[in-house]
Amino acid sequence: MSDLETFTLLPLKLDPQSKEVSSPSASRALAAELEALNALHRSLRGLDAPHVVPPPPVPVNPKRSANVTKLRESGNAEYRKGRYAEAIRFYGLGLQMALTRPAWEPSQLVREEVQLIYSNRAQAHMQLQNWPEAAADAEASVEAKRQGNAKAWFRRGKCLVEMGRLEEAKEWVGKGLEVEGEEKELMELLKEIETKLGEAKATEV
Repeated sequence: MSDLETFTLLPLKLDPQSKEVSSPSASRALAAELEALNALHRSLRGLDAPHVVPPPPVPVNPKRSANVTKLRESGNAEYRKGRYAEAIRFYGLGLQMALTRPAWEPSQLVREEVQLIYSNRAQAHMQLQNWPEAAADAEASVEAKRQGNAKAWFRRGKCLVEMGRLEEAKEWVGKGLEVEGEEKELMELLKEIETKLGEAKATEV
């Protein structure tokens, strides 16, 4: 019982290079414990760990950034020509490239890239009246960038209106106005939604 109540402060040293622990104490028991601890440390350091992210040669791969931009601009060009399906295809390729960046690259960069592409693809889907797909893309754009992204807030709100989900549209646009302030398009859309809701209630009576 006395052993459990006794605390002995032992001098320990940590090698700054190898990180091995040692002690000048003559205790054989302590020496055995430290040897076992150091052996475990060496074995863990020697493990093959392919899941560990290696340090990058450069923070951001400029070629990937250029390709993402090129794909987005190609989508924009197809959109301006009225070739909305082709625009959607290019936007999809741009998203795939942006979302598969290596883990060490800045997440904020990815957010900025996908925010633009999701919002643009939402608009292309809207031109084809693909309301559910457009709503999903606009919401993804907002998730990537909530503030300073009024177009995506508007586009999802408009899609919800087109799908007849007026109460949900009103709530969504209301949140958008809280984030974006008195943004003109959002305010006009909110008025449109409130008018439609009023008409719907009138017909119910």
